[in-house]
Amino acid sequence: MGYNMGKLEGKGELWHGHVTALTVAPECRRLGLARGLMRGLEEASEKIHNCYFVDLFVRPSNSVAVSMYENMGYVLYRQVIDYYMSDGVMPSEYAYDMRKALPRDADKKSVVPLEHPVHVEDTFF
Repeated sequence: MGYNMGKLEGKGELWHGHVTALTVAPECRRLGLARGLMRGLEEASEKIHNCYFVDLFVRPSNSVAVSMYENMGYVLYRQVIDYYMSDGVMPSEYAYDMRKALPRDADKKSVVPLEHPVHVEDTFF
C-alpha cells in the first residue's frame, strides 16, 4: 500500500531524521497512511535516536504533499535550486526543504527559515 524510507544524518545540532522517500499507492491515498508512516519516522527520530528535527524535500508543484506536511507541523526551511534535474521530459525544478523541530530542539533553531535559496551542493551535512 505504501512505504517510507528514511535515514539519520548530520552532527551536533544538525543530527536529524531525513525522509528519503514516501509513497502511497493511488488507490490507498486519503486514508491517513502517509501520515502514519511519517509519524513512525518522526517517533523513531525523536525517541530512539534523539534527533533535533526531521527534514524532507518535496516538489513545490506537489501541493497535496506540501499541504499534508504543513498540517503535520513542517515549515519551509529553504528552497533548493535545481534539486530535481531535467530528465528531458520534465524541466528542472527547485525543491522545498521542509523541516519539523523535535522536542530536543526546544528553541526551534533548526526550523528558522533561510531568506535565500541554496544550491544542491550546499545541502550536504
